[in-house]
Amino acid sequence: MAGDKVVLLGTYISMFGMRVRVALAEKGIEHEYKEENLANKSQLLLEMNPIHKKIPVLIHNGRPICESLIIVQYIDEVWHDKNPLLPSDPYQRAQARFWADFIDKKVYIAGRQIIWTTKEEDQEAAKKEFIEILKILEGELGNKPYFGGENFGFVDVALITFYSWFYTYETCGNFKIEPECPELMEWAKRCMQRVSVSKSLADPHKIYDFVLSMKKKHGNE
Repeated sequence: MAGDKVVLLGTYISMFGMRVRVALAEKGIEHEYKEENLANKSQLLLEMNPIHKKIPVLIHNGRPICESLIIVQYIDEVWHDKNPLLPSDPYQRAQARFWADFIDKKVYIAGRQIIWTTKEEDQEAAKKEFIEILKILEGELGNKPYFGGENFGFVDVALITFYSWFYTYETCGNFKIEPECPELMEWAKRCMQRVSVSKSLADPHKIYDFVLSMKKKHGNE
């Protein structure tokens, strides 16, 4: 909307912050982006998200919206005239929210365990669980080009940002995702052909370098 002031607080490597960048790009919303240093959080972040003190935060005309999936839904509702992300049918909309919630609860935690687990048997279990989760998502995708059917939508936004972390998961866990989930990887490559996605996702090697530096810092190599 004309005259709107939109500011996004995020970090380059956050898959949650990337979701908001993708949604803003899909809608063609002009905004100011402020990179946060989570080791030294800005006063603005602490003021705008005093409860969780986390990114991403979308500030729309001075009012903060927190939590990535809530922000993406907000963007879709406010700027509803271009590239709808959630379906208009209530049942389909509920299903989309279910799968986005599944991604938040399952994919993020399993991926984190692959990176940070120190025992080999625990990492093997984490890798097995991660692939099982991706296969469930691959089953939900089915033969559709996108989770939203013919159109790129809410669940696609929720999941595609993890694709930038796949290289880190694979390298830390010494395994490959594509042989196990070829259709899902085809979907990811299809999403990456969208400018809104390719320009919003972080460089996988920069993510890996960041994770490596964090592992060294915590004596976990």
